[in-house]
Amino acid sequence: MAKKKKQKTKKHRAKLMHFYYSRTGFYMFIWESLKKAFWPIVLVVISLILFNKYVYNINDGLHHFTETFSRFTVLTSFFISETLLGLIPPEMFIAWTKKTDQPILNLAILATLSYSGGLISYFIGKTALRIKSVKEYLEVKMAKNLKNTRKWGGILILVGALLPLPFSIACLAAGMIKYPFNKVVFFGLFRFVRFAIYAWAIFQVVN
Repeated sequence: MAKKKKQKTKKHRAKLMHFYYSRTGFYMFIWESLKKAFWPIVLVVISLILFNKYVYNINDGLHHFTETFSRFTVLTSFFISETLLGLIPPEMFIAWTKKTDQPILNLAILATLSYSGGLISYFIGKTALRIKSVKEYLEVKMAKNLKNTRKWGGILILVGALLPLPFSIACLAAGMIKYPFNKVVFFGLFRFVRFAIYAWAIFQVVN
């Protein structure tokens, strides 16, 4: 009897969440994000293939990149980028890992740095609220992100972790609204899934 009641409660909560996300436009937001992300990804992959075939050998370029910059320099640059609003596309660094002696290890380090950068962004967002000028600037520039984070919370962190949306911005917004840190930690773990999927796709192009 208790088990049936518990199942009914779960179904009721699921229905309420579905209704809430439908009413607030969350599903439309996800759909629009996927549409925006899909074609750029396809375009990037096709461009990489054509560029590699007719313009310049990407593998030679990556080999030169790995020979020019130290592993520490590359990883440090990536970490700074992932902490400060994801300024450099992580795909370039994922491609770099394939040309290293330990691609899986370096890919795992990249994913960990990206995840850690997002968590640091959370505290940057939380701390920035204490500085009036920065608070006003961020609240204007990130008005949409803050509004969405207040509405959808952890689901938006999950979207930022999985989709080609700046993960650090989602975490920064979460920090600014003081969203529970333990939930950011949990939903952010899906960042590792994104890196695994992207690595599989990019490794097909890079030899």
